[in-house]
Amino acid sequence: MEISSKLFERAQRLIPGGVNSPVRAFRNVGRSPFYTEHADGCRLFTPDGNEFVDYVLTWGPAIFGHNDPEIRAAVHAAVDKGLGFGTNAIDELRMAELIRELVPAAEKVRMTNSGTEATMAAIRLARGFTGRDVIVKFDGCYHGHVDSLLVKAGSGALTHGNPDSAGVPAAFARETIVIPYNDFEALKNVFTARGNEIAAVIVEPFMGNVGFVMPKPGFLQALRDCTRSAGALLIFDEVMTGFRISIAGTMGIHDVRPDLVCLGKIIGGGLPVGAFAGRAEIMDCLAPLGPVYHAGTFCGNPIVLAAGVAALEKLKKASPYAQMHAAGTAISDALESTARERGIALQVPHCGGMFALFFNDVPVTNAATAMASDGEKTKRLFNEALDNGVFLPPSPFESCFLSSAHDGNAIEKTIRVLCDALRRL
Repeated sequence: MEISSKLFERAQRLIPGGVNSPVRAFRNVGRSPFYTEHADGCRLFTPDGNEFVDYVLTWGPAIFGHNDPEIRAAVHAAVDKGLGFGTNAIDELRMAELIRELVPAAEKVRMTNSGTEATMAAIRLARGFTGRDVIVKFDGCYHGHVDSLLVKAGSGALTHGNPDSAGVPAAFARETIVIPYNDFEALKNVFTARGNEIAAVIVEPFMGNVGFVMPKPGFLQALRDCTRSAGALLIFDEVMTGFRISIAGTMGIHDVRPDLVCLGKIIGGGLPVGAFAGRAEIMDCLAPLGPVYHAGTFCGNPIVLAAGVAALEKLKKASPYAQMHAAGTAISDALESTARERGIALQVPHCGGMFALFFNDVPVTNAATAMASDGEKTKRLFNEALDNGVFLPPSPFESCFLSSAHDGNAIEKTIRVLCDALRRL
């Protein structure tokens, strides 16, 4: 990839590490990153002439594949009307209506510019509503680069060996309690010891930033019971899983309802966006009605929301979840079967439009067991796959994403390439 290599050399002289988001550097897989010239459907195309079946999908938003014509048309129509107004826009109202219709926990909605902004504002709102300071999070759950939440984070923070980021004051970290995901005893103990200080528990209900990890039966209900008994709020970070696991996110799979939910990715149709929503009495604590301040010039940008409304409206009509789950099942079954034949410990958990690969013979239930997976095998599989036209996330601590554009040919190629790679490990 000579052209991409030259572009990356230029980038390293201008941009820290040559990238604007750390995992794009490909350091964990031992090679230089490629550049994408254009994307269409489930495929990326590089200036070097390479074509890849893509399982990163802009880290989740491209649920209909890249460059979807209906979403693109909505953006073009919105651009013709203006790039931004600084006033209320009609699609802000339509987006709020769609979120309230589709997300069981949403009574009122506030837009943000990113998932990070959504979690930051939700934490501030929880503290303002409860009058408490302490936040409980889970080891390996990543909630964006918010100071008080960048403690034992997942995703890129794990990949780059810096889960407790430099630049986060110790005083901020002291207000955050970190416990293992899926650990009932740790949850009980922290609420027994400090329940009256806890403003909120924030959790990825299905973890997506150490790979894809689902909750043990009853774990989410235990979170609901503990927070309700202590007068604390429960916040679901569904920036990654919202509208990707089901039309209702993880809440289409289970019956637990949080007080607040954070959303992102798909509600921008591929453009930068976030939102948080929840019970009306909590949301009404936000300015201008209440004392909790949140604002943003570009919150509810008409171009972004035109794309997001088009994406959600299409999800209501197209419902790609059965197709994506079937594709995930086919990939999981083929890879796990090949791995067993080769005597390789491999787990491929999946649900809806997400899956992950763990080279581990111990069931992966939290960050510790995810990190115990064989990183060298992950690295070799990534490189074998990329060399043969399949792009997996360049980190062992990321989820893979499926789209409705992953047709039979793409899935067949993926299974062939990955199974061949497993046979060579």
